[in-house]
Amino acid sequence: MKSSSLGGLVYSTETGRMCPACRQPLAQCACKAQAKAGPAGDGVVRVSRQTKGRGGKSVTVVKGLPLDAIALALLGKQLRTQCGSGGTVKDGVIEVQGDHVDAILAALVKLGHQPKKAGG
Repeated sequence: MKSSSLGGLVYSTETGRMCPACRQPLAQCACKAQAKAGPAGDGVVRVSRQTKGRGGKSVTVVKGLPLDAIALALLGKQLRTQCGSGGTVKDGVIEVQGDHVDAILAALVKLGHQPKKAGG
């Protein structure tokens, strides 16, 4: 096994820190641009209600939105305000406290998405 396959240049006195994946200077890294270009989500918006692991309390979960992190946070805030409840945005998933599946489905349709009700 070659030692070059185990790693590569991580710092250059000429350009500074190097990206280990694309071997470019961090300022010109192609990996970050590709990661930011493709937002999380498969394009199929799924809205479901979950109670598992939450002490019996229900939470409405929205998955699969093809939005970046900032737009997802803004949409999460808008949905929480519309439902009048709390919630969070974690790992590309919007969680709204309470059973608001129908209200969130209507709001997403109004915003131009094509949501599907998932899970019974």
